[in-house]
Amino acid sequence: MSKKPARSRRATEVKEAPDMETTFENNWFTNYNIRQPFYLNDKHKVIYNLLQSPTTNMVFVDGPAGSMKTYISVYAALELIKANKYEKLVYIRSVAESASKSLGSLPGTSDEKFQPYLMPLIEKVHEICGKGSAHTLIHNNIIEAIPVNFCRGLTFTSSIVIIDEAQNMTKSELVTILTRFGRNSIYVVVGDVNQSDINQSGFKDIAKCFDNTDSILEGIHNVKFENSEIMRSKILRFICSQLGH
Repeated sequence: MSKKPARSRRATEVKEAPDMETTFENNWFTNYNIRQPFYLNDKHKVIYNLLQSPTTNMVFVDGPAGSMKTYISVYAALELIKANKYEKLVYIRSVAESASKSLGSLPGTSDEKFQPYLMPLIEKVHEICGKGSAHTLIHNNIIEAIPVNFCRGLTFTSSIVIIDEAQNMTKSELVTILTRFGRNSIYVVVGDVNQSDINQSGFKDIAKCFDNTDSILEGIHNVKFENSEIMRSKILRFICSQLGH
């Protein structure tokens, strides 16, 4: 009886998992222009450099309105996606409101209901990439927007995840989002501890959990803006100081 030919070693080799630093082929729309910011202070540069670093896993950013904390996060995210370091920007936001209304009480589909909450993101993307660019990026799945209550069961991989208005999320909601962390992703948790619309905000306590040396060694960092670093306008700095923010 003739012997069966030996199986090729190449055919039986187990392929290694892809390198975490692998860049992504440009199979989606990343041909957008990015306008340079008119000014960055030292804190903005810290955030930008942290997000560019391959050792960073998460950045907590606390600061008053007008300190450009969300702007610099979106700016850095779009640069990294354009460089094919990540597949997409995932934007997560609470639907908490000062009034007692909920998302479910609004007319329309889920996407239509969530649309008003996307205006701050759309405004910043237009400022960075030009008017009309946000809708193109969303249509081409470069930007994915998700209400916080839709996150359970998801896993975010190859993504830059920006959690905006985190002061309007409970500890339970933030834990749900943070435990969705997948491979080759980075989180930016943005909020203002002095401007919460809910009674039991979890932002301050969650950020404090990771404000230590062990967290830094794991690539988790905290950055805090002061009222003196408000960039939007001089009068806003005065308003925040008078309000005790």
